[in-house]
Formats: sequence, C-alpha cells, structure tokens
Amino acid sequence: MDEKDWRILQTVYQERNITKAAERLYISQPALTYRIKQLEEEFNVRILLRGKRGVEFTPEGNHLVLYSNKMLADLRKTKEHLENMDTKIRGTLRLGVASIFARYELPEILSAFLKEYPDVEIILKTGWSADMHNLLQKEETHVGIIRGNYNWPGKKYLLNEEKLFVVSKNKINIEDLPELSRINYKTDLTLKTITDTWWQETFDTPPKYTMEVDRIDTCIEMVLHGLGFAVVPEISLKGYHQLHRIEVSSKNKSEFSRRTWLIFNENSLELSIVKAFVDFILKREKNE
Repeated sequence: MDEKDWRILQTVYQERNITKAAERLYISQPALTYRIKQLEEEFNVRILLRGKRGVEFTPEGNHLVLYSNKMLADLRKTKEHLENMDTKIRGTLRLGVASIFARYELPEILSAFLKEYPDVEIILKTGWSADMHNLLQKEETHVGIIRGNYNWPGKKYLLNEEKLFVVSKNKINIEDLPELSRINYKTDLTLKTITDTWWQETFDTPPKYTMEVDRIDTCIEMVLHGLGFAVVPEISLKGYHQLHRIEVSSKNKSEFSRRTWLIFNENSLELSIVKAFVDFILKREKNE
C-alpha cells in the first residue's frame, strides 16, 4: 500500500461514487475498481459495499481510510519541512480565507507576496469563516484569514476592524427603515448576529425583506439600481462611492463593527514559508 492507494481510498471516501472518484484521480473506472480489489486481497478484508446510491465503506474500510488520511498528512508535513530546511523561501503555502476578504482584498495581497517570493506555490480555499476555521483546526491549511469572533487557541492577530453601513441609492432616514424594502444576502452566523442585534435594539418591528440573494455583491448591485436598502460591511463598498451610507449604531450609541483576523498555529512558524507570509501580512497592515 503506497501513496497512490492512500489517495484512492481518500477520494472514494469523499465522493462515495467510483465513477466520480475515478474522474478526480484521472484514471479509468475499471483500473480504480481493480486496485481496490487488490487492496482487499492484500489485507484479506472487504473495503467497499456497493449500493444503488453509490458505495459504503465497511468498518475495515473506514479504518484504512483513517490510516490513509494520517499517512497523507504525515507525508505532506514531511515534504513541507524538507522544503523549508534551506534558507530560500519556496514550497507550498496553504491558505483558508473568508470569501468576502478573498473577493475584495486577497488578490492584491497575493500578487504582491508572489512578486517578493516567486518560488512559492499558493493552495487557496475560500468559503464561510466557520469552514476556514475548521480547516485550520484540522491542519488542512497553514494560515487562516477569517471574519468575526471565533475561539482560537493558537496565534491570532487583528488585521482590521471595519464599520457596518446601511446603504441605499438615494438618501433615506434611519427611522423609516422598517417601512422600506430591505435586500438580504447570505452571510455567516457572526455577521447575521451583529445585524440582527442592531435591528432589534433600534426598531420595534421586523425588517421588510423583499429580496433574498446569495451574494453580497449581487445585493449591492440591487441597491445600486434602487430596489431597496441593505446593511453591509465597509469592505464590500469599494468603488461604490455613489451609494448613500448611514453608519450602523444603536440608540444607546453602541458601535457595531466587523473584525478580520489572521490565525495560525504557532508551531507552523517553523516553516519559513509560513513565517514569511505572516510577516508580510502584518507588515502590510502596519504600513496601511
């Protein structure tokens, strides 16, 4: 059993479908099926059970998947440490970044970083902050950039703290918001909690939602065309100077803001590539 077998088991487990797993692995379905049968003969166990909805792993198969995950993780860490044993900054940097930060800030950051360190390869995953937090916990990424407050036992640096705004195409009064059409967008729980708390502290009636969209930039375009107002973080308003803004605050003068954090495990700084990226980000934030 070798690295190829570990990846086969890991991929089949993730897909629960032989055809899809074969496509991801760039091998034929018969070749994949044959190799699994060979593994079953090698260990004298049944690994997979086929059903109408795909495949299921036996207890023995699950054990081999866990072993494969561990071996692949150990192999990756070994390669990373070997890459970082000389003084040159090179190798693979794995990042997990909140989608909205990746949309509005990350391209410029990565472009500048790679100009300084051209021998670095970036493996990037983006998504909800909670998912990026989990990836770092599972050591599937070296560094995370997340938004909102999450418990993190490792190193944690505040990159910025931005305001929230009510935005509209034309000037509106804050007291009229309950009667106006509000455009909602999908976001993570931490931002939703902040905006819900602000609304409940400010108004006695629920908002009048007339549109629900999946992305914040879609929401802002709807606002730009006069279809309603929205409550959005400052980061999403780059280039939208024509929108009318009202800073979000409550009657008791409470301030509502959105924080962005750089998080990582302290021992990951042993990798020169991680230390270089962390130092680059912190220096950049300090100079801005």
